[in-house]
Amino acid sequence: MDNQITLVQKTTVISASGREEREETLAIEVPYKVALNDKDIGASMVLATGLEEFGAGFLFGQGYVTKPGQVREVLVCPEGRISVHADVEEGVEPKEVIITSGCGGTGKISREMLEGAFDPLQECTISFDEVKRFIREVLQKSPLGPATHCVHGCGLWADGKLQGFYEDVGRHNAVDKVIGAILLGKITARGAIYTTGRLTSDMVLKCARIGIPIILSRTSPSSLGLAIARRAGVTLVGYARPDRLNVFNAPERIVE
Repeated sequence: MDNQITLVQKTTVISASGREEREETLAIEVPYKVALNDKDIGASMVLATGLEEFGAGFLFGQGYVTKPGQVREVLVCPEGRISVHADVEEGVEPKEVIITSGCGGTGKISREMLEGAFDPLQECTISFDEVKRFIREVLQKSPLGPATHCVHGCGLWADGKLQGFYEDVGRHNAVDKVIGAILLGKITARGAIYTTGRLTSDMVLKCARIGIPIILSRTSPSSLGLAIARRAGVTLVGYARPDRLNVFNAPERIVE
């Protein structure tokens, strides 16, 4: 299995003016299993980039890895397996998971994540001017989105610059890759995350549980996504554009 992420497909375009042949670029979905300490936990269809980060972030969403510093090593095997080795309790029984509302039911979170109090967030603020730069950098970071019209982008901004950027065919996976980068110590949670995907309950929940204080989306939150943001004290921004923000909760972290 290689890490090719696109392919070119010939198509026939039919319109009122007739037919024409055209080539289109498609994103390639690849199945990967995720294992924790040599025990298979689950599997997902992913874009084959940022796979180490995805493996760690996937296990966070399932409730097996809970904080930075636990993951010791991630090995991506060519046969389609991501092996994560982490300092977690051995012999843990499978977590009860909730099938989320998005992506055809492929998103899953552990019930433990949904219940209980939230830890304090990694506090920070971001200026309106920074938000404009942040959104533009994420949207311009990769040609894959405009080329395929099939992937979601997700970035994290801290200390005045874009710290990390990931993309995937699934909005859940793109966010998991950012969370995985935090777990692996590659970026900090003390910043703002921006996603091109909608902010349903699981998307907001995972970001809040890892401690990200500011969550922005190109689209909208769901009612439960907003309820979770209010419980956690997260700044939640929908319909984010370089010249306009619709802040659903805690606008004080967006400063002039």
